[in-house]
Amino acid sequence: MSEMQTIQWFPGHMTKTKRQIQSSLKLVDAVAEIIDARIPVSSRNPDLAKLVQNKPRVILLNKCDMANQTATKMWIDYFKKQNLVAIPVDCKSGRGLDKFAPAVNTVMSHKIARLKEKGMVNPTIRIMIVGIPNVGKSSFINKMVKKNRAKVEDRPGVTRGNQWYTIAKNLEMLDTPGVLWPKFDDKSVGEHLAFTGAVKDQILDIELLAVRLLDFIKELKPADFITRFKLENEDIENIDSYELLKMIGKKRGMLVSGGEIDTERAAIMLLDEFRSAKLGRITVEMPQGR
Repeated sequence: MSEMQTIQWFPGHMTKTKRQIQSSLKLVDAVAEIIDARIPVSSRNPDLAKLVQNKPRVILLNKCDMANQTATKMWIDYFKKQNLVAIPVDCKSGRGLDKFAPAVNTVMSHKIARLKEKGMVNPTIRIMIVGIPNVGKSSFINKMVKKNRAKVEDRPGVTRGNQWYTIAKNLEMLDTPGVLWPKFDDKSVGEHLAFTGAVKDQILDIELLAVRLLDFIKELKPADFITRFKLENEDIENIDSYELLKMIGKKRGMLVSGGEIDTERAAIMLLDEFRSAKLGRITVEMPQGR
């Protein structure tokens, strides 16, 4: 097993961003939290629950087309046990986004009922999108706004500078997403974010990262990975991960002068193919106890 890298990432504007989110939260009824379906733990900020407090939440398990389907179902059940509604989506293609408005109506049902009792017919619900960088917030907003282009006009009491879009019947979205930075208290969090490309490769030893990914993949033995690199006759579980990286590089013809294997190029290729799901639909993190 290769040694895990420590990733240091302390953006200076983290405190400012939290204040902005707290300010925006006063304007909304509910929050949509976008996380990566492949790494549902590492792609969440644990401070969000404190920030949101009692506001209803919908969790969008984004990039579900790259994650293992069985694992995604297990995560949906896991969140359900915590009284959280989670839906699998792919923000880039738009798959699953038709379930978003019904999910918001579900978590807001009590408030909607109370407002109707007070005589409000078809009350409008306002939401904001939150999530860590590179998790798909912009893709979600672009997809929803493109589909429903109606921009809400300025109204009294609405903070100047905030734009609202009608994205479904009686549902408005704040156009600015709340960016929450991940917490790197656990080394594996940074590593898992790096696997998916949420952390820039420039700050990492790319070969070590690829070797760590192979440590994980070897245990899973996904069929797509084995077929793609023609490893059917190899006992990959008992091959050192760096040697496996070299083997993959050789099979792809990644040689430099003198016949040496270009392991850096092989590492970049391996990570690219994992991030584009060419190695199969792989979920890195499972619910506790699974």
